[in-house]
Amino acid sequence: MTRFLRTTLPLLLTFCALVLQGFAQTDGKRVAEKRPFAPGEVLQYEAKLSKIIRGIPVGNLTFTVSNTPDNGNYLIKADAVSKGSLLSIARYSFLQKYESTIGFKDFRALKTTKHDVQKDRIRDSEAVFDYGDKRVTFVETNPNEPMKPPRKIASVIPDQAHDIISGIYDLRLLPLAVGKTFDLTVSDSGLVYQIPVKVTARELQKTVLGKVWCFRVEPDVFGPGRMIEKEGSMMIWITDDARRIPVRSQINAAIGRIEIKLKSVKPR
Repeated sequence: MTRFLRTTLPLLLTFCALVLQGFAQTDGKRVAEKRPFAPGEVLQYEAKLSKIIRGIPVGNLTFTVSNTPDNGNYLIKADAVSKGSLLSIARYSFLQKYESTIGFKDFRALKTTKHDVQKDRIRDSEAVFDYGDKRVTFVETNPNEPMKPPRKIASVIPDQAHDIISGIYDLRLLPLAVGKTFDLTVSDSGLVYQIPVKVTARELQKTVLGKVWCFRVEPDVFGPGRMIEKEGSMMIWITDDARRIPVRSQINAAIGRIEIKLKSVKPR
């Protein structure tokens, strides 16, 4: 169980990140005034695991939009924290803190920092996106072993690339419609993946926002050569309205079913 959790923590943190981060076809001409989010927005989610026991809370997720200190770019933070049920049942805990710097005009990832704690394992990392050299460079260190050489990975990227966080918000800019398909370019931990995604349905969902119509989006992230090399499936529901808020995700895998649902939105 804990082995699978280690491989799926990115899903718990950014329940739709794997589908969202690769939507690199964003039109650079989109202006900030038309974006469905702005500095000050906070989205909070709860993740639950179901298998033998139904709906065990395992984590809380929070996304916060702000500006960089110079107000030149977006700074979006994402935090994932394990809850008591996961610790008591699996003897496993996690804390992940992401900070994503995103270009204000062209909305592409510029830099990602991450503090990742999984039980006793701690890692700090930084990914820098250099569009002049068309390369993302990822450097990871272990603060418990300061003398150990850092882990470094560099990969080629296209002109428009995303990290986990910027991809979530980039998806909210796109004109989703049932039947549309996308080939995603995904960069995570210095590696680059191509992920096919389908918009498969428009469904009514009961949420903290009330009953709202949502697009169901299905990324192909599981399997050989994919971001998660295990069997499974993933679905995300995003509101079909001006705010384009991800309200729910369902991840099906050997460990069970993980349900991640929106709990609060600020401003409401």
